[in-house]
Amino acid sequence: MDESQWSNAYNDYPLPIGMGQTISQPYIVALMSESLKLTGNEKVLEIGSRFRVPAAILAEIADQVYTVEIIPRLYERAKNSAV
Repeated sequence: MDESQWSNAYNDYPLPIGMGQTISQPYIVALMSESLKLTGNEKVLEIGSRFRVPAAILAEIADQVYTVEIIPRLYERAKNSAV
């Protein structure tokens, strides 16, 4: 996330992360995670890692999480960021 957006990080709306992409609003991430009804033994595939937050949340619930990103700059940013 661009430093100019840090003050908006906990607001419940999508935020731009560059390259014409956004991260989902926190409510939607929570709703999607809850709707999976994970029990802890699952392997989860996340498409579009972008900012790693959903993957980090799922990693607390599922046994294994795999994530892919096709935009090279977003991949590098996600790979090198701390959650």
